[in-house]
Amino acid sequence: MNLSFAFARLRQEEEPVYTLIKSSEVRKRIAAEVPALTVSAMTAELVYRFHSFTAECLGFLATWFAVSYLLSLARRLWPSKRDQRA
Repeated sequence: MNLSFAFARLRQEEEPVYTLIKSSEVRKRIAAEVPALTVSAMTAELVYRFHSFTAECLGFLATWFAVSYLLSLARRLWPSKRDQRA
């Protein structure tokens, strides 16, 4: 197999993922999850001491879900000024 052919094929396979990440919609969704992820990671690190990786991981995921839900609820109840202009 020609090495340049392999790299060309690899680039073709990566382009849809790159395009997906560069999409403004995906970037908005990622930016919306960063606060919830940060709060959940800090909570799991500072509070959870289950002495079990699985239990702490499940606790982190449950916390992330709850914080994300509460933040999305708050965004719907109190829209930002940027959202009101649109």
